[in-house]
Amino acid sequence: MRVAQGTVRAVNALAARWAGVVDGGTVFSAAGVWPLLALLADGAGGAARAELADAVGIPADQSAAAPRELLGGLAAMRGVDSALGLWTKRTVELREAWAAGLPAEVHGVLTGDLGADRATLDAWAAKRTGRLIERMPVALTDATELVLASALAFRTEWLRPFVETPMESVYWSDRVPLGLFRSTALLDRIGVADTPDGHVTRLKVLGNTAIDVHLLLGEERMTSGQVLGAGVGLLDGRHPVVPGDRLPYGDPGPGLRVEKERCTSPRPPTLDVTTVAYDMRARHDLLRLHRLFGLTTARDAARGHFPGISEFPLAIGSAEQSTMARFGALGFRAAAVTAFGAMGGAAPDLRYLTTTITARFDRPFAFLALHRHSRLVLAAGWVTEPEPFPEQDWG
Repeated sequence: MRVAQGTVRAVNALAARWAGVVDGGTVFSAAGVWPLLALLADGAGGAARAELADAVGIPADQSAAAPRELLGGLAAMRGVDSALGLWTKRTVELREAWAAGLPAEVHGVLTGDLGADRATLDAWAAKRTGRLIERMPVALTDATELVLASALAFRTEWLRPFVETPMESVYWSDRVPLGLFRSTALLDRIGVADTPDGHVTRLKVLGNTAIDVHLLLGEERMTSGQVLGAGVGLLDGRHPVVPGDRLPYGDPGPGLRVEKERCTSPRPPTLDVTTVAYDMRARHDLLRLHRLFGLTTARDAARGHFPGISEFPLAIGSAEQSTMARFGALGFRAAAVTAFGAMGGAAPDLRYLTTTITARFDRPFAFLALHRHSRLVLAAGWVTEPEPFPEQDWG
């Protein structure tokens, strides 16, 4: 099952807007939030419906099919596990039309026993992410009438692995990061984009499940949001990119050096890449960014906002996402669990010349993890704290 390009653009647009407000090292998944917002938009009414539709980026009357199509497309992707979960108290009777569009066997029950319900939700999150995320990010209280959640986990092994090495970095001079190095003759893996906010160097790291990670290094003055936003813009061709085999000699982009080198025998041009390993986790309170996610009106517990879901008056009491991402020498792992809780309303012989491109990601940089064919962004982040090089290996 393929994901429609309109849906891909809508999810990636949400990722770009979210990138504009992130602060510090973090990882987030718009692909984990978007289908839940679309399902809520389908069942919402009044101002809440309009706000959610605006956040989703598609008309409310089209928001019924799009999230189901996205979930089906994610399930068909190699290396991706995705799931939708819904739990309600017995007092909440769902509208048949809304519930009929949900995947089979997603509806569970909230018993009202907070300990038992918490254990059930946590077990679901752990199982659906292969224990990459152990707890459901929802504020479960006696007032919680409904929980709507998504889980997304994906993995890939690099087509060409890196070699672990200690990295020297001026930015991280107080530590020895775990560096990753590899060399390739495929110069098109690197490129430089000219964006409105500055130049950005993009490195494509290809995985064996058609899931790739793009590393993005901007000019030092650029913010994390500008670099991440530029990376999303590159996916739909909004910014011109000069590929590695057409880069001029010198320093054509952030972290890049292109130069002629003498060598002892004929050899093709090479791209030498050094970056860092990272293992990061984050938790996001989506209600803190209620305008971004179209949840401003839906928070108001004075009345219900989802007549298309249930006659029982419902308002959004909590909305959170837990995420993780791990980038290493052999591959990449990431996961996200998103949950909405609804409450009641209210120097040798060198005779030959070759070209060598050296790329160093040795200061904070961005990443996008995406499906290669659809170009759907599955997760994005900003790396500020690399993994340390193991001390026992020094020397």
